[in-house]
Amino acid sequence: MLSESARMTTAHEASFRIQYPNSKPRAAKVIALDGESAKLVDEIAQQKWNGAKFFTSLSFASGAEPGTTGAGMKAWLSDLAGRAMDLVAEVAESDFVVVITAAGEDARAVSVVADACKLHNKTLIGLVVPKAGASEADVGASLDHLRPHTRMLVVASGRDYIEVMLTALRA
Repeated sequence: MLSESARMTTAHEASFRIQYPNSKPRAAKVIALDGESAKLVDEIAQQKWNGAKFFTSLSFASGAEPGTTGAGMKAWLSDLAGRAMDLVAEVAESDFVVVITAAGEDARAVSVVADACKLHNKTLIGLVVPKAGASEADVGASLDHLRPHTRMLVVASGRDYIEVMLTALRA
């Protein structure tokens, strides 16, 4: 009797194998919520990605600050080339959205991104990156801003961790 390994190497058994990748790349949107994380996003974007788009800033129309009603409808993202892109439109064409913030930085803008994700039923993933000199309280404050809005929340150890995570998500 042949072992499973031997059976799988026969030409007959090999004909049943699927000859193409088992999943397609995902359209990920990666958004920096502050200046510190914008530098990190800019570095990460230099790698080869399948379908990810990277944004280094988020801005609002006057009077549409985070936490106000309808702010998500009046927000723009800045891509790596500096072009302004409509937040809601970018979220609509994504499979999921990743927001990155440095520990201790103002992460309140996540509420606007979360509103756009809810509007289009998209998953929001939050990454908090401890920066040099950040205390546990800084990390905790950033987690507190992101926790109510994200489906997955991670304290990322740095650039390498984020790259591996995006690769695992097929970004």
